[in-house]
Amino acid sequence: MRSAPVTPGGDLIRWVELPGAEPARVYVHGLGASSLPYFTEAALHPLLAGRRSLLVDLLGFGVSDRPTDFDYTLESHADALARAIEAAGVGRAQLIAHSMGGSVAIVLSARHPHLVRSLVLLDANLDAVTPGPHWTGSGRIAWYSEEEFLASGWAETERVAGPHWWSTMRLAGREALHRSAVHLCRGSEQLMREQLLGLGIPRTFLYPAADGPLPGAAELAEAGVSLVAVPDSGHNLMLDNPDAFARAVVAAES
Repeated sequence: MRSAPVTPGGDLIRWVELPGAEPARVYVHGLGASSLPYFTEAALHPLLAGRRSLLVDLLGFGVSDRPTDFDYTLESHADALARAIEAAGVGRAQLIAHSMGGSVAIVLSARHPHLVRSLVLLDANLDAVTPGPHWTGSGRIAWYSEEEFLASGWAETERVAGPHWWSTMRLAGREALHRSAVHLCRGSEQLMREQLLGLGIPRTFLYPAADGPLPGAAELAEAGVSLVAVPDSGHNLMLDNPDAFARAVVAAES
């Protein structure tokens, strides 16, 4: 396991690195997740193996530190991840990022363009949403105040999240999970969709085919974003259909 300090207080982002050829791939998980369980199988797929790969846990999640004095905005997540990538000695990497991790990757690409050669986004959050009890993910977590979440929302979230998601969510810092969800629902200073449209690097967006047409697909395609509907998959499409995922990543590099 590798690590790098990413805050003034020395808090560490940690990652598992698979050796291989450059350019490197950097895998980034979603809210309440961890890159090792969500991406190892995909990174070792026959079509993707042999490349240097960093399976990174964002600050507050997985095996990384969980500081309570960090604000966990998308911008702060992006800057901390950028420091870890720089500390790893990675040049311009291909970022492969899921859900909230995709939002962070978009912001990182806009703020630190020298670190990113291309983006592969997996059902990433592109728009702000209004929190509420009808959501099962970030929208429900953000519906609580931080005080409510720390007091009782954490336990209620375990019931709603289900055993698969909870297996990694329980590793997250409670403040980290709530603040990240709040800021994900609010979006970045410039909304993620707007930033994605303006990026001048190759961009691929994967989404479950069962969800139907992607909102704003025409505008994204016109801006040069390659849209890939992944069959036989849900939100965790790299786990549900690793073959289709691997083919899409390879195509994104061609």
